[in-house]
Amino acid sequence: MGRKKIVCLGGGSYYFGETLSDLAVREGLKGSEIVLYDIDLERAELMAKCGRRLSEEAGADFKIYATKSLPEAVDGADFVIANIGGVGGGGGGYYSSPVHVNDLHICAKYGVYQIIGDTCGPAAMMGAFRTIPVYMDICLEMERRCPNAIFINHANPMAILCRAIIKYSGIKNVIGICHGVQSGIRYIAKILEIPPEELETIWIGTNHYYWFIKIYHRGKDLYPELKKRISLQKAESNKILSTKLSQIYGYQITYPHDSHIIEFYPFLSHVREVSDLSPELDKEYKERSQRKPGSREAVMKDFKEFLDKVTLPQERESLASLESLGKLIEAIALGKRHIHIVNIPNQGAVSNLPVTAILEVEGVTNSFGVRPVYMGEAPLVLKGHLERIIAWQELVVDAGVKGDRNIALQALMLDPQAIPPEKAEKMFEELLVNSKEFLPQFK
Repeated sequence: MGRKKIVCLGGGSYYFGETLSDLAVREGLKGSEIVLYDIDLERAELMAKCGRRLSEEAGADFKIYATKSLPEAVDGADFVIANIGGVGGGGGGYYSSPVHVNDLHICAKYGVYQIIGDTCGPAAMMGAFRTIPVYMDICLEMERRCPNAIFINHANPMAILCRAIIKYSGIKNVIGICHGVQSGIRYIAKILEIPPEELETIWIGTNHYYWFIKIYHRGKDLYPELKKRISLQKAESNKILSTKLSQIYGYQITYPHDSHIIEFYPFLSHVREVSDLSPELDKEYKERSQRKPGSREAVMKDFKEFLDKVTLPQERESLASLESLGKLIEAIALGKRHIHIVNIPNQGAVSNLPVTAILEVEGVTNSFGVRPVYMGEAPLVLKGHLERIIAWQELVVDAGVKGDRNIALQALMLDPQAIPPEKAEKMFEELLVNSKEFLPQFK
C-alpha cells in the first residue's frame, strides 16, 4: 500500500469535495493521512467530516482531520495540494470576491475589459500578486518540514503560480492540475462522434491557451474531418471567436470558450462596450462584474448542502473523471508509470519554446513525480503568441515576488491588452490600492 500524508491547503474550498472522493477510491492510498488546512477552520472541519464519510463508504481507512496550523499540516507531508486562489475572497471565493470584482471595474474604467481575469491580463496579474506571498510562505514552511514533498497546484493563474514556486522557493517538484485539455478533447470527440478516450491528440500551449496539433483515431488522421464538420455547423454562441481563430490559424483551439480565449488578445481593448464585440461575452462580463459574496450564513448553508451531495465517483479511469487527481497521486505513491495531463516545466517537450516555461502537457509518472512527454514544435503562428504570453508570465512572477512596480509595468506593456504607459501607470496604482492589504511585497 502507498500510505501517504496528503495535505489539502485551502481545505475548506468546494474543490476538495471531489478530490477527497477521488482519493477515497484509490486502493493504493488506503490508510493514508489526509490533513485539511484552512484559515476558516469551520469549513475545513465540515470538509473533514465529509471526507470521513467518503472514506468509510469506500473502505479507505483514511485518518482525516482539519487544522488551522500550517506547520502541523505540512509536517512530514508527501503530497501538498493547494487550492488557495481566493486571497481576499471575503468568503465568496476568487470570482465573487470584492477585490477581484473591483479589479474588473478598474480595468474597464481604463478601457481594458476582462471577462474572467484569472489567467492573463491585469486582473489576473493582481490575482497573482495577492496569492504569490501566501504560496511563498507555504513553501518556506515546506522547506523546513517536508522539502521533498510534491506540490500540486489547482489555483489560478496556474502557470504563474507554478513558475513562482519553482523559481523562487526550494520546492522544485511542482505539478499544476487543470481540466481545459480534457474538456477540449470531449468537445471535438462529440463533433467527431467518437468516445473521447479513443482519440489520440497532441496539443501545444500554456494553461487555458493551447491548440490541437494532431488528432488521430486508430491510426487515421481525423483533422480534415473535424475541420469539415465544424465548417458545416453554426458556431455555438460562446465559441464564435475561437471558431474563427481556429479557421484562420488552421489549428483547432483546445479549450474553445471565448471568455478565456479573448483575454489572450487585444480585441476587448478596442471596443467601447463588450456588447460591441459579442452579446454572449457581454452577458458573462456583466454577470461576473456584478457578483457579490453572500452572507456568512448563506455561504455556509450552500456549502453544507454541497457536502451532503458529494458521492464516490462512478467512473475512475476515463476522461469522465477529468483531472483524475487521485489517480495521479496513487501512481506517484506506488511508482507506477501512467500518462496524465499536467502543468509542468517544458524541459524540451515543445522544442522551440523556453525550457522553463510552464506548459500543459502529457506527463509520465514514476516515484519521483512526473516528467513531460515530447509534444513536438509549436507552429510559427502559435509560437509567436506563446512566447509573448510566456514572457509576460515571467515578468508577473518576478514582480509578484519582488514587489517591483517597474517590472509590473513592463508586464502591463507586454500584455496583449496593453494601453498607453501613462494610463497603464494610473490603472496600476488604482489596482494596487484596491489590493493593498493583500500585497505585503509592494509596501
